Amino acid sequence: MKLDSYWTDSAPAFAPEPRELPAQADVAIVGGGFTGLSAALALARRGASVVVLEAGERVAAEASGRNGGHVNNGLAVDYADVAAKFGADRARAWYRAYDDAVDTVERLVRDEAIDCDFLRHGKLKLATRPGQMAALERSAERLIADGVDTDVEILDAPRVHGEVQSDQFHGGLLYKRSGQMHMGRFAFGLATAAQRNGARIHTGTGVQRIERLGRSQAHRLHTGRGSVTAQQVLLATGATRHGGYGSFGWLRRRIVPIGSFIVVTEPLGAERAQALLAARRTYTTVANIHHYFRLTTDHRLVFGGRARFAISSPQSDAASGEILRAGLAETFPQLGAVRLDYCWGGLVDMTQDRLPHAGERDGLYYAMGYSGHGTQMSVHMGQRMAAVMAGDASANPWRDHDWPAIPGHFGPPWFLPAIGLYYQLKDRLA
Repeated sequence: MKLDSYWTDSAPAFAPEPRELPAQADVAIVGGGFTGLSAALALARRGASVVVLEAGERVAAEASGRNGGHVNNGLAVDYADVAAKFGADRARAWYRAYDDAVDTVERLVRDEAIDCDFLRHGKLKLATRPGQMAALERSAERLIADGVDTDVEILDAPRVHGEVQSDQFHGGLLYKRSGQMHMGRFAFGLATAAQRNGARIHTGTGVQRIERLGRSQAHRLHTGRGSVTAQQVLLATGATRHGGYGSFGWLRRRIVPIGSFIVVTEPLGAERAQALLAARRTYTTVANIHHYFRLTTDHRLVFGGRARFAISSPQSDAASGEILRAGLAETFPQLGAVRLDYCWGGLVDMTQDRLPHAGERDGLYYAMGYSGHGTQMSVHMGQRMAAVMAGDASANPWRDHDWPAIPGHFGPPWFLPAIGLYYQLKDRLA
């Protein structure tokens, strides 16, 4: 079992054009994941000189390349709960932002001719207990009644069993606008498009310090390869590198990096894979510590979940892989003897309200906090923040969304084990 992401291992590695770090740029983007690459493409198309500074040796090698391969619409929290807390108008707008995000991914795949197996077969949210169906039904009724998503549909247990070869599920809620893709190949295509349009991408170039120049938005970014002065800066670092940027160290108190873990089987063969998941959608279970899964075009099963409330590392990934192996065998007993070819973990940039946050502070722009629903929203927010930086403040769907600090959180998430126990208890009592 290879402790590596299937998406990055099975995609071509993007090779940046070998250039010296420029002394000046209109825009500097910190982070070469989907947010940064999408923003770089949009800004370069507008004629700006753009430099992307990625600390790792490969673009999109963190959360953007270490996820489950889902491109889903729908909020990370229940729509009715968001409406109750923030008001129906905001909840409706935020829900539709996720619809727009899936559309943005589809548009970029089409316009840039990105070969990434993009499919729009929908997402099925699965009830693992009979009592969960009532909550799914209430969600569907509210979405339809508010005119937010009239395409959702409740599937009863026989219909779910007709497309998911498992006895674990009692029905589900189908979101028909969701999609999926090969994350590694999408990253390669997005980076290639950004570079083709003039963006300069520098890997192995971690930002060590950001220095504001006067009272303007201009900053000097110091790296191990030299410095670059930019008129505007976008922080697109997610949970991986969000400290040490001068006054922007406040991000540490607003993002909790939580591990999410994934295993991928050996190829199952076309016939066996089709029998397992006939509709080839993305699937997720209703639980705080849940599972999510889908098939690949080479007929592997990608099976993931929280597994353990721990940070990703080789030892943690391997331990989590064994937990997921047991979960896979429980969900699909017929796959109990199947070989696992890949196992990896990644960091989810979780916020307290499980909603994204984006805006500007102290002259620095930022977009992050996607809370496990980032593959589509990160791409979308790269495009949106490019528009914001060009002068259209209304382009940011999260512009009026407050982002208070998490009480007691000042750095390393010491409280993760306790949170894990809390959610395990909630799942048992649900």
